[in-house]
Amino acid sequence: MKLEKVEILNPDLKYQIVVGQANFSVFTVDDLFRALLTAVPGIKVAVAMNEAAPKLVRVTGNDEELKKIAAENALRIAASHVFVVVTSNAFPINILNTIKLHPAVCNVFVASANPIEIIVAETELGRAVLGAVDGAAVTRIENEEEKRQRRELCEKLGYRLD
Repeated sequence: MKLEKVEILNPDLKYQIVVGQANFSVFTVDDLFRALLTAVPGIKVAVAMNEAAPKLVRVTGNDEELKKIAAENALRIAASHVFVVVTSNAFPINILNTIKLHPAVCNVFVASANPIEIIVAETELGRAVLGAVDGAAVTRIENEEEKRQRRELCEKLGYRLD
């Protein structure tokens, strides 16, 4: 068995990326896309998904750049039944439940705009995602000023805590 780190492409870290695993690729790639269109009005999104047979990446979306990024990342991972969602104007909090509630979705490994590395195992049979590294290692606990700033940001984004 071989382990590999696959760096997810995200130019200037400007896109939100979700990596997960599902089945029935030929159907699920389009169905996830349609579901995301209803989750966030006006969403720009692409979904790419690896199909075990005939060993190719299926891709759909409503933005050509996002489709290219999603497809390239799926191909780099190269594990069957893995999907990559890329969006430019929605946050994971807006789309994760839609993705997780799809009947074909088995796992969501990561959802982030941070630098992402996917840990892949390769055997004689094929490739599998073991997990994801999302951003840098944490080094300390927030102080009171950082907590205040965090809560201000949440309110600015429309999430009131009181």
